[in-house]
Amino acid sequence: MGAMADQPQQPVSDKQVIRQFILFAIKHRKIMQKYLDETGVYHAQHRLLMEIARNPSASQNDLARIMDVSAATVAVALKKLERGGYILREMDEGENRLNRITITGKGREVVERSRRIFEETDRRVLEGVTEEEKAVLYALLRKVNANLERMEAEIQSNEGRG
Repeated sequence: MGAMADQPQQPVSDKQVIRQFILFAIKHRKIMQKYLDETGVYHAQHRLLMEIARNPSASQNDLARIMDVSAATVAVALKKLERGGYILREMDEGENRLNRITITGKGREVVERSRRIFEETDRRVLEGVTEEEKAVLYALLRKVNANLERMEAEIQSNEGRG
């Protein structure tokens, strides 16, 4: 197996495991932010630009729903992206109120650079982890995520009652 198999098995508390999740999330976000800041696009606009690249025919409302934010939040970020020359917004011929959003060459460069950053970061984060260990980790994380989804559903159903 790997180096982990050589270590004596000691009981690990739930708190220790959760702490590792939290530390991972904080460190990962901080590192990604540093790398992505180099693209010149700030976090909220960056995420939106990546969604536009993934969903080229999405409307402003579609993007708000996909990102789970308000349409107003998307509108502000779109304005900044447009001002920066990363996207173009054109009125849709059919419906005057709908904007068609297209990525400019400058925006595409940021998307491509960002994809390379994501791929390189993913590779480095999982350096030294075998394919078998990745499969086990993936299965465990899916199980933990399913528990979180059940908890989230409980919270939502309780909020609906109150």
